[in-house]
Amino acid sequence: MEQTMSFDKAFAELQKLVRQIETEDIQVDTLAAKVHDANELVKYCETRLRVIEEEVVKERE
Repeated sequence: MEQTMSFDKAFAELQKLVRQIETEDIQVDTLAAKVHDANELVKYCETRLRVIEEEVVKERE
C-alpha cells in the first residue's frame, strides 16, 4: 500500500472494497485478497487518525 496515501483516498478505497465484498459474487481466492486489502486499509486509516489526533492535541497545548 502507498504510504503517502491520504486518509480520504484510503477511506474511499476501503469503502469501494466493502461494497465489492458485499454486493459481488466473488470467488474465495478473490474474496480473501479483497478482505486482506480492506484490513490493511483499516489499519492505515486507524494509524492516520491517531497521528492526526496527536497533532491536534499538541496544537491545543
